[in-house]
Amino acid sequence: MKRSPLAVAALAAVALTLAACGTEEEPGADPGAGGDESRTYSIGITQIATHPSLDAAREGFKAAIEEAGLTVEWDEQSAQGDMATATSIANTFAAADHDLVLAIATPTAQATAQAITDVPILITAVTEPEGAGLVDSWDEPGGNLTGTSDLNPVRDQLGLITELRPDVGSVGIVASSGEVNSEIQIDLAREAAAELGFEIEVAMVTNSAEVQQAAESLDVDAFFMPTDNTVVSAFESLLQVAEAKGVPLVSADGESVERGAVATYGVDYELLGRQTADMALRVLLDGADPATMPIETQSELLLFVNPAAAERMGVALPADLLEAADVVVE
Repeated sequence: MKRSPLAVAALAAVALTLAACGTEEEPGADPGAGGDESRTYSIGITQIATHPSLDAAREGFKAAIEEAGLTVEWDEQSAQGDMATATSIANTFAAADHDLVLAIATPTAQATAQAITDVPILITAVTEPEGAGLVDSWDEPGGNLTGTSDLNPVRDQLGLITELRPDVGSVGIVASSGEVNSEIQIDLAREAAAELGFEIEVAMVTNSAEVQQAAESLDVDAFFMPTDNTVVSAFESLLQVAEAKGVPLVSADGESVERGAVATYGVDYELLGRQTADMALRVLLDGADPATMPIETQSELLLFVNPAAAERMGVALPADLLEAADVVVE
């Protein structure tokens, strides 16, 4: 995989930002108390499921925290796509003596926010934290929770489909009925499709085992995969259908392009995890109050393309699109 100078520069910028976080403050409710980098911190991580985007956010977060010089006891849990398990993990964390909790993805963030009110919570890979009921507003979260959003440029991503297949008449989306992040992206997709001149067809699922059948039920000219944790976990099922039908699959995240989607304008989830770690360090060492820390997004999105995937789907990848790519999967 080739990374452009833009991607390398972005990584360097985050590293410099983290290196600047040297003020030592105590975590928790007393912003005026002094922190101690020599102590051992306890951080719980709860993740809705295992898939490359969420894993990259987690590993970026951990790496940045450790690179900042903190000694941490990590308590890492995955709900494996099950909301009951996510709720159980949140309740367990509520009874634990963690200094901070990282909640990865919207469903786990919702479960964690409901269970924990007296420990700082950092979220990441959450599409619309205000729409999900996690914060009062993006600028003033208002509670013990803040973090980063992976809100993706749905219109630009759907615009890629018109470049790959100019005569597109319909685009299919498979999404989980239990993820508010997907509902938000479907609404954005319908608005964008009306401007771009095609229809959106949606097939809903309740679990990852239903993804392939749902995709097969859609008679469409292309697929768009939002940042839906249930569907991303079953990405290969959707990919198999797209390849069999000979239609392009555009994803909302770069990791899925690396796995076989054709293209996206996407978030670098490792960088997003590092950005979230920078916020966590301000909470742990500077005593920053999550209630007044605005939700952050990634400032630089990257254009990912996968020429081999395009060929497998019978799609001609425009030369100018390939030339403009920040990340070319080889």
